[in-house]
Amino acid sequence: MENEIKKPEDLDHKELVRLIMDMFHRTIIHHGLWFCQVERELGLERALHYLAEVWPKSYTLQMERLAALFGFTLQDGIPKALLGMPRESLLQLAQDLGRNWVAGDGIWFQAIEKDYGMWDAKRCNDSCWGRFSPLEASSIKAFLGLPEKASIDGLKKALPFRMYTQINTDYTLIDEGPDSVVLQINTCRVHAARKRKGLEDYVCKSAGIVEYRTFAETIDSRIKTICIACPPDEHPEQWYCAWRFMIPAAAEG
Repeated sequence: MENEIKKPEDLDHKELVRLIMDMFHRTIIHHGLWFCQVERELGLERALHYLAEVWPKSYTLQMERLAALFGFTLQDGIPKALLGMPRESLLQLAQDLGRNWVAGDGIWFQAIEKDYGMWDAKRCNDSCWGRFSPLEASSIKAFLGLPEKASIDGLKKALPFRMYTQINTDYTLIDEGPDSVVLQINTCRVHAARKRKGLEDYVCKSAGIVEYRTFAETIDSRIKTICIACPPDEHPEQWYCAWRFMIPAAAEG
C-alpha cells in the first residue's frame, strides 16, 4: 500500500471495499473472542448464558444499521428478501452455509498441520470442538425451545439442526427405548473424499468423542455418550461411525 495513504479516506474504491470486508471479519472474530474469554474467566455455562443475552441485542443493532444503509426491509428482525425466497433456495442456502463452515474448519486444520503436523492439528481441532459443540447445542436448544432437561427425545429433535447435518445428510437414528438412541453416520463427507482418493480413514475418534459428548450433555446434562465405533476403529461398510446416547436409570428424575 502506498505510503501517502494514512487513513481510510485515502483509499481508492476497491481498497475501501476490501477494508470494509476485513472489518466484517474482525467483528466476527471479536464476537468469538469475547465468548472464549468469558468462558475462560467464568466457565462455559456462564459464557453460554451471556451469549444468549448478548447475541439478540447485537444482531438487532447490526441488522438495523445494515438495513438502513443498504435499503432493505426487516420483518420481525429478518431481511424481507430472505423471507421472500423460495423454500428450495433457502434449503440450498442452508447446505451452502454448512459447506462453507466445514471448508473453513478444514482450512484451519490444514494450516496447522502444514507447519506443526497432524497431531498438533488434531489437538487444536479437538479443543475447538469442545467449545463449538456445546455452543451449537445451546443455540439449537434455544431455537427449538427445548426445556433444560430435554431428554433423549430433545436430542433427537436437535441433531438434524447441526451444521454437520446439512452436509452429512445420510445418517440413521435407531431408537432403543425412551432413554437410549443410536446415531449412525452412514456417509461422511470427509471419509468419502478420502476413499475416492484411495486414502485410509481419517482418525477422528478423539474429536468425535468431544463433539458428541459435549453436544449431548448441553441438550441434557444426564445424557451419557458411548462410542460404538469411529475411525481408527473397524466399522462395517454401511457406516463410518456410530454413537449411543442414553440416560442411565440412576440419572432419571
